[in-house]
Amino acid sequence: MSKISIVVPVYYNSDTLELLYEDMKAKILDKLGPYEIVFVDDGSGDNSWEIMNSLREKDDNIRCVKLSRNYGEHAALLAGLSACTGDCAVTKQADLQEDSSIILEMYESWKRGNKVVLAVRKERKENRLKVLFANMYYALVRKMVNKNMPSGGCDCYLVDRKVIEVLERLDEKNSSLTLQVMWVGFKTDMIYFVRQDREVGKSRWTLSKKVKLVADSIFSFSYLPLRIMMGIGVVFNIAAAVLLIFVLVEKFTVGTPIQGWASIMCILLFGFGLLMLMLGIIGEYIWRVLDAARNRPIYIVDEVKDKDSEE
Repeated sequence: MSKISIVVPVYYNSDTLELLYEDMKAKILDKLGPYEIVFVDDGSGDNSWEIMNSLREKDDNIRCVKLSRNYGEHAALLAGLSACTGDCAVTKQADLQEDSSIILEMYESWKRGNKVVLAVRKERKENRLKVLFANMYYALVRKMVNKNMPSGGCDCYLVDRKVIEVLERLDEKNSSLTLQVMWVGFKTDMIYFVRQDREVGKSRWTLSKKVKLVADSIFSFSYLPLRIMMGIGVVFNIAAAVLLIFVLVEKFTVGTPIQGWASIMCILLFGFGLLMLMLGIIGEYIWRVLDAARNRPIYIVDEVKDKDSEE
């Protein structure tokens, strides 16, 4: 009989872990058949690790993985997928914004032969500004990275064991695991749900992390920024040549003196700013190559607790 793993990244979620487990127990655990829950503590500074282990004492199907420090959600999810033993695995956020019952729908879709099942947000009952920026990000991803990205986006997905093995072989740093899951190309299905607003706890999804996600999503999967830079360079060269010809023609036919130091300085400053921006974009690509070349692990596991470790 097939077994499903539920991977939950944990980062300062001490106030929601027990609620999350009770919600899953009430809605899905008795209906899944063989299952396991893999909690991954991504360097939380609260008592999340203690709560995870207290839940493990109640349920032998819980495995707790502790990372040596905070590596980010991408690494925490990959650590959980690597540690799980199920025939398929589904990711689950610990903030209670996703209805646990969608896991049942995703599991049934997997049983029908789909190796990747995406939980797509058809509606978000959150702050309008937050929803606006999220929609802008997904529109950018569809335009520059993957045209199949759902307009509502997806953070929760189910993957087959074959997909997990591919993700482990990819071993990519500074990337988006969701886009990697979509990139693998296996048979994919989509399940739609309504994302609720967060009622318990405080989000740790800071602006800097959002900016890094945008950069990782673009620079890890698209060369379009480099093509844009080349296009801008061509346009500026053509514009400069046309302007030079115009100035020289006017000088020798009309006798207009070549003036305009202020305008020249503005053009120079604009050009230098554009060059620095382009160097920064190139630097992002080069830094990612350097980080990959150093071959440091994406995460380091400090401790694993499950029923076998107690024996």
